[in-house]
Amino acid sequence: QVQLQESGPGLVKPSQTLSLTCTVSGGSITRNYYYYNWIRQPPGKGLEWMGATASDGSIYYSPSLKSRTSISRDTSKNQFTLQLRSVTPEDTAVYYCARSTTLTTSGNRNEYNSWGQGTQVTVSS
Repeated sequence: QVQLQESGPGLVKPSQTLSLTCTVSGGSITRNYYYYNWIRQPPGKGLEWMGATASDGSIYYSPSLKSRTSISRDTSKNQFTLQLRSVTPEDTAVYYCARSTTLTTSGNRNEYNSWGQGTQVTVSS
C-alpha cells in the first residue's frame, strides 16, 4: 500500500519561499498512471488544490497560485516537492500531499486515494 509523508520547515518568514517534500513509499511515482498532488487547508477553511505532477512527469498548477508555485520531482528518491514563493501569513495552512487516479482540482477528500498526514506551516516573522 502506498504511503506519503510530507516534510519541511514548520515556520517560514513572510516574503520567503516555502519548500516541502513528499516522500512516497510502497510504489514508484513513475509507475502506472497517478497524479501526485499538493493540497492545503488554511485554518477555518476548506481544502485547496495547489498543483500536481503526474507519473509521466507532467506538471499542473492551480491558476490562482501558478505565478508563485513550482512543483518538481526526484525519481531517484521517489519524492516530489513544492515551492511556494513570496509567502504571506495568508499562506499559513496544513499542507498535504495526496495521490489521485485522475487529475482533479477538487477539495473533496474522496477524490484522492492516499494522503500524507499533513504538515503545519506557519508564515510569521
